[in-house]
Amino acid sequence: MSVRIFVPRDSSALSMGADAVAAAIAIEAARRGADISIVRNGSRGLYWLEPMVEVATPAGRVAYGPVTLSDVPSLFDAGFAQGGKHRLSHGKTDDIPYLQKQERLTFARVGITDPLSLEDYAAHGGWRGLRNALASDGAAIVKQVSDSGLRGRGGAAFPAGIKWKTVLDTAADQKYVVCNADEGDSGTFSDRMIMEGDPYVLIEGMIIAGVATGATRGYIYVRSEYPHAVAALRRAIELAGAAGYLGDDVLGSGKAFALEVRKGAGAYICGEETSLLESLEGKRGMVRYKPPLPAIEGLFGKPTVINNVITLASVPIILDRGAEFYRDFGMGRSRGTLPIQLAGNLKHGGLVEKAFGLTLRELL
Repeated sequence: MSVRIFVPRDSSALSMGADAVAAAIAIEAARRGADISIVRNGSRGLYWLEPMVEVATPAGRVAYGPVTLSDVPSLFDAGFAQGGKHRLSHGKTDDIPYLQKQERLTFARVGITDPLSLEDYAAHGGWRGLRNALASDGAAIVKQVSDSGLRGRGGAAFPAGIKWKTVLDTAADQKYVVCNADEGDSGTFSDRMIMEGDPYVLIEGMIIAGVATGATRGYIYVRSEYPHAVAALRRAIELAGAAGYLGDDVLGSGKAFALEVRKGAGAYICGEETSLLESLEGKRGMVRYKPPLPAIEGLFGKPTVINNVITLASVPIILDRGAEFYRDFGMGRSRGTLPIQLAGNLKHGGLVEKAFGLTLRELL
């Protein structure tokens, strides 16, 4: 049986030479007659170790990094395909303190699965939230989201359940779900990590939002500076549609939901939700007056759920494990977990997902 070796396809890993490393591993394995298969996973978010190569062993995945082209022969000499010791070895990936101390809910699969494998996604709990939603009704789904305490992860922290209930309760012949993926703030990358490393969780969250509110069309508005995210999302949408998760009859439920990706032109103002809607309509990105709220008159004047990537990607676990499970993380009015992006002049920059309530000192 071939040994599975994981090399990230995350754009940060690519910028550090991950494609070349993957190719070198394949060539070296062929030269030595080693039976391996290379899986291009997302990044675990330990960016100071990229490209971080992992090897699946009977005891669990073992990490090596940062791996360069010149390291590949010595890795094989050390028996890394069997988890052998090497100066770049970090032991079992799950035992790395940076990961061990986290509570990964939204990012549970990122870095673990092949981002475009429907089989991998389902094997790691994917689509269970959607199936639960399809067996429920809109009001019950919205109540779950409200009871979970999920608030907007885009910065405004507005309760997601209130937005969804407003759209559900507003009568219209057409409703929309819009994902704000215009991640433009300096040093931010959590949205990109989800889109590149686990696109199906975002797609699932958007379908659930559609089922909950009666929306039948969705748009993911992605900044043009994210070509790898755009490519991953478009391919994931294509595969999900072919498998019956999108289209006129989602999983035979009789409910319809269509989804497409739209690229922004790099205007920072379009990170504001009403400017984004203007841009989606083909207009200049300008902030709209409120009221009316987008939940009542949003995209093309129709009721629109508009949330950011992390908010929508957090929904599947709520519908899968229940509102109480999610609400048990966090404190006060801040429930669940938050992906925190550490960038700049730091020794260990990367992504940390923790329940609300930790101090800045603990984080650093």
